[in-house]
Amino acid sequence: MLKKGALLFPLIAVMSLWFSSTALAEQEIVVSAAASLTDAFKDIGRDFEGANPGVKVIFNFAASGALLQQIVQGAPVDAFASADLETMDKARQKGVVDASTVKNFAGNKLVLVTPKGSPVKGLKDLGKDAVKRIAVGKPETVPVGMYTREALEKDGMWVGLEPKFIYAESVRQALDYVVRGEVDAGFVYATDAAIVADKLRVVTGVGGHKPVAYPIAAVAASKSPGLARKFIEYMLGD
Repeated sequence: MLKKGALLFPLIAVMSLWFSSTALAEQEIVVSAAASLTDAFKDIGRDFEGANPGVKVIFNFAASGALLQQIVQGAPVDAFASADLETMDKARQKGVVDASTVKNFAGNKLVLVTPKGSPVKGLKDLGKDAVKRIAVGKPETVPVGMYTREALEKDGMWVGLEPKFIYAESVRQALDYVVRGEVDAGFVYATDAAIVADKLRVVTGVGGHKPVAYPIAAVAASKSPGLARKFIEYMLGD
C-alpha cells in the first residue's frame, strides 16, 4: 500500500511546476510595433529585460495598419506602437487601446532613396521615362505610404507617378526593393535608410506631409497591463 506522503510529494512537485510556469508566463509582454522600429525596439527590448530580470519581451513587427487589424481581431498583444497618429486614433476609436496610456515617444523623416549609381537627383526626376518602378508603402495600411501620398499630392505628382508605383506591405519591404535594385527609387524613413547607408543613396528629404510621429499605448485586452505600462514608461525614459 502506498503511503499518503508518497502521493503528496509528486502532487506538490507538479503544483510547484505549474505555479512556476504560470509566474513565468505572467512575466511575458507582447509588443506589436511598426516595421520601422525593428532595430531600435530589439535593442530597447534587451535593455528592458536587463532592467527587469525574469521579464521576456516578444515583438511582432509589421505595418501599423496590419498590426491594428490583428489587435482588433483578438491577437494577444500587450502594447502597440504605430508609425503614425492616425492609426493610433483608429485604435482609440475602436476601443482596443487604453486611451489614458497613449504617448508619443519618437519622430522620423521621410526620404527619397535610390540604388547606388541612379541618375535620380530629385523628386522631379521620378517623372522621367528612365524611372520605371518606384517603391511606395500602401497608403491604406502603411504609414510611410500615407505620408508619401500626402507629400506627392501636395506637389501635384501623385496621379502622374501612380502607374510606376510598386506597393509595399511595409516600409522595410520598400527598403528591400531599393537595396536589391528591383525598383529605381523608393520612399522610406531616414532611420531605415541609415541602417543600409552603404547599399543605397539618399537623394533628398521629403516634406509637405504631416509630421511623422510614433505613439505607443497599452492594449485594452492586455493580460499584463501593469507590465505594458512599465514598458511604455521605459520607452519615455532616458
